[in-house]
Amino acid sequence: MVRVGKRYRFSASHRLHSPALSAGENRELYGKCNNPYGHGHDYLLEVVVSGVPDAVTGLVAPLRRLDEYVRREVISEFDHKYMNEEIEAFRDLPPTTENVARVVWERLARGWRAALPAGVSLDSVRIHETRRNIVELGGDMKEAVTG
Repeated sequence: MVRVGKRYRFSASHRLHSPALSAGENRELYGKCNNPYGHGHDYLLEVVVSGVPDAVTGLVAPLRRLDEYVRREVISEFDHKYMNEEIEAFRDLPPTTENVARVVWERLARGWRAALPAGVSLDSVRIHETRRNIVELGGDMKEAVTG
């Protein structure tokens, strides 16, 4: 089994705010990230796939097909968007980096089989919100998301 990863960038803004919490609880929990006007990030997304390299091409998956799929399912939907209002998944879900990773995983997992060769698996997604804030979803964690 071989793991192959690609990096993608997108810029998006968000406000960390949970409708299940009071205004004071939101301010206490999310601090400056609860700013009512939101704030933005230049996100780095890493997508890792795994599989056995093809005997003829030597590739786990044609990277062009992976690029097309990630751009269609994630980048085009997230780039330069205010996540709270422009991405349906975040209308009632705080767009924390953890939730962004989950939504990205769900988007990629739903059409994976048709987009890439048989035997290729989505292994992990990692979101770098800042140089210091990173969330990874993969391994045992992906079972909790996909059920």
